Amino acid sequence: MDHDQFWQLIGEARAAAAEQDSDSVAERATQLLAELPADKIVGAEQVLRDLLAESYLCDLWGAAYLINGGASDDGFEYFRGWLISEGREVFERAVADPDSLADVPAVRRAAAVGQDLDGEPILGIAWTAYHRRTGEQLPSNAATISYPSITFGWDFEDHDERSRRLPRLSQLKRGQAPT
Repeated sequence: MDHDQFWQLIGEARAAAAEQDSDSVAERATQLLAELPADKIVGAEQVLRDLLAESYLCDLWGAAYLINGGASDDGFEYFRGWLISEGREVFERAVADPDSLADVPAVRRAAAVGQDLDGEPILGIAWTAYHRRTGEQLPSNAATISYPSITFGWDFEDHDERSRRLPRLSQLKRGQAPT
């Protein structure tokens, strides 16, 4: 499975999910994956890991921290799972410009009610699909991940720095409409 096929699968899962939340997308994506041959499921795991590495960025971590009111290592990973569940367009815009998340309806809804955006179930879609398909666990060496070195160039707690780097998200979190 290549990146285009993976994103097509996520798009189909979003379209068919009962709800547009990450849990529903993860369940539908798992169902769709489980219908594929085992090697395609393994390929999906590698693409997922590639996307996690691609989105391992300081400013995106800062956006997750701001949106969720904090983001530990695991919290940032779960946030990136949520981001993947939102689909290719949202993912690619956010990787290029984390402040673009202020335009995402789910982020606006979450900000209005103080909800965290967490997509942990997306991270296990290939594992679960592989087990459903084969009755076995996904081989531990099925995929690799190589995170880039990340330099934390700013303090996520620094209000002024947050407002400078993520102005629209900062406005949204303060209850103002982003400009």
